[in-house]
Amino acid sequence: MNVSDTEVLKLILHAGLMVRLILLILFGLSVVCWAIIFTKSVQLRRARRENTVFVDFFWRSGDLSKAFARAKQLNNSSIARAYRVAYLEMSKLTKTADAHGGDGSASAAFRSGANVERALRRANQTEVTRISQWVPFLATIGNTSPFIGLFGTVWGIMSAFQGIGQMGTATLAVVAPGISEALIATAAGLAAAIPAVIAYNYFMSSVRLADSQLRNFADDFINIVEREIFTKKEG
Repeated sequence: MNVSDTEVLKLILHAGLMVRLILLILFGLSVVCWAIIFTKSVQLRRARRENTVFVDFFWRSGDLSKAFARAKQLNNSSIARAYRVAYLEMSKLTKTADAHGGDGSASAAFRSGANVERALRRANQTEVTRISQWVPFLATIGNTSPFIGLFGTVWGIMSAFQGIGQMGTATLAVVAPGISEALIATAAGLAAAIPAVIAYNYFMSSVRLADSQLRNFADDFINIVEREIFTKKEG
C-alpha cells in the first residue's frame, strides 16, 4: 500500500461519526451499483445472443411450430418469450375456431389477428419492463450520491470549524486535516455517481434497442399471421 492510500485510510478512520456514516451509505450504494451493472450486463449479453439465434432460426425454418419449439429452448431471449405468448394465443384461437365449425369469415380472421397482436404487444411490454428492471435505480444513485457526499462534506467542514473555534487558532496545520476528512465524502459521492450515470445511459440505450427489435419482430409476425393463416380462412 502506498503513502496516498495510507493517508486516505487514516482520513476515513479519523473522520467524524456523521461523515463515516455518509461514507458507509455511499459504499453501500456503490456496491449495489456495481451489482446491477454486472447483472444487467450478463442479462443483456445473453438476450442479444439468443435473440439473434431465434430470429435467424425463425426466418430459416419458415415453420411456426418449429419456431415455437426452438423458442422454448431460449429462455434468455426476449423475442422468443414474446413469440411463445403470441403462438399460444394463436393456437388457442385456431382451436376455438375449429371447435365452432371453422368459421372462415373475414371478420373472424380479423378478430383473431387482432387478438394475437394484442397478446404480442402485451408480451413485448412485459419483456421491456423485465429488461429495464433495476436500471432506473442507477439513475437514482447517479443523481443522489453527489448530494449525499456534499452533505457529508458540509457536515465535516462544520465540525472542523467548530474544532478551530474551540482551539482558538486557524493555522493550516489545524484546518487541513478537518477539511481533508470532509472532502473525502464528496470524492466518495462522485465515485459512486459516475459509474452509475455511465451505466444508466448505456443500459437505457440497450433497452431502447431491444424495444425496437421486439416491435419490428411483432410487426413481421402479425403480417405472417394475417397473410398465411387467417386470410386462408376467407377462401
